[in-house]
Amino acid sequence: MRLSDSLRYARDAASGTPLRTGLLMLSMAIGVAAVVVLTALGDGARRYVVGEFSAIGSNLVIVLPGRSETRGFNPANLITSTPRDLTVEDAAALLRIPGVEKVTPIVIGTTEINAGGKLRESMLVGTNADFIKVRHLKLALGRFLTRDDLGHGSAEVVLGALIREELFGTENPLGKTVRIGGRRLRVVGVLTEGGQGMGMTTDELLIIPVATAQAMFNTNTLFRILIEAHSREQIGDVKARVLKLITQRHEGEEDVTVITQDAVLQTFDKILSVLTLGVAGIAAVSLAVAGILVMNVMLVSVTQRTAEIGLLKALGATAATIRNTFLLEAGLLSLLGAFAGIALGHLGAAILRHFYPAFPAYPPNWAVLAGLGTALAAGLIFGVMPARRAARLDAVQALSRR
Repeated sequence: MRLSDSLRYARDAASGTPLRTGLLMLSMAIGVAAVVVLTALGDGARRYVVGEFSAIGSNLVIVLPGRSETRGFNPANLITSTPRDLTVEDAAALLRIPGVEKVTPIVIGTTEINAGGKLRESMLVGTNADFIKVRHLKLALGRFLTRDDLGHGSAEVVLGALIREELFGTENPLGKTVRIGGRRLRVVGVLTEGGQGMGMTTDELLIIPVATAQAMFNTNTLFRILIEAHSREQIGDVKARVLKLITQRHEGEEDVTVITQDAVLQTFDKILSVLTLGVAGIAAVSLAVAGILVMNVMLVSVTQRTAEIGLLKALGATAATIRNTFLLEAGLLSLLGAFAGIALGHLGAAILRHFYPAFPAYPPNWAVLAGLGTALAAGLIFGVMPARRAARLDAVQALSRR
């Protein structure tokens, strides 16, 4: 029997029992769709986290107060123990390190802003003039903070786009005075809309000089220090020099944690890649269940087509031909179900992206191919037993339906 004849025979056999064929293809489609959607979620989470960390700047070294329990970076390093104050003097000293391009001290808190009788609570960031370059932010109006000495903050503020809209509407806010935390500050700039980073939108930020923020919150400590190295190749050297200098300034005690942006990205990339593979493995179990259904359906098909098999053997079809024909039918139905599942999976991922535009839920190509291959393998593996049973039938007994 030629391949074209075998394909035609498998097609006619499948179309002859539409309900059974439809259920078999549906089971395969559900399994493959689960693989596609779940890997899209896992890989989307990886891309989202990596994108959020990338959005905070480039070539970054981050200094956190407190020493972590282990060297290197893991997500637990973001929460450190035995904290000791980081100060603006520490930040100023870091500028003298070879390979350091910019240093940005950060103070974070929440406060209220009052303008024209309108009151709103917002997140406030105290920093310096280099913050806009380190974070790659852009201005819609005005200018950024004045390049003052870190210990002397001017009475000025840069507004996020949403805060500007809520407090001033379409009116130009530049030069207007607002009251923040009991202090009168002059608006000197407005950030462009849509800035993101580490899950925080800049649309709702107030940015003021670090010294002004410390006076407002009655503190002399820093939340973080961001350091931008001259180049990616110098990040490792800058990290070592930063740790050494801070340790010297803190009386020989290594009481800070220094992490690099690359280490953060690589760690989260590895964790979420493994998570994606695990999720894909769990989803692939449904394909094994679909494979069992293929076996059951094909066994029923062998029983119902016993006389037909006997006739083929009487006409000269060999056992190998019968076996290969049934395997071809199982593989064909599995592939059709897999293609339907890929379409459903892409549709599900598109729906996720529609409702959550910021989440890049795109199925990776390897997952689509793996789902297709696994579906085909499951159909063929579980189709072996029915195919062998059909091949072993005796022609005379099969014709007499015994």
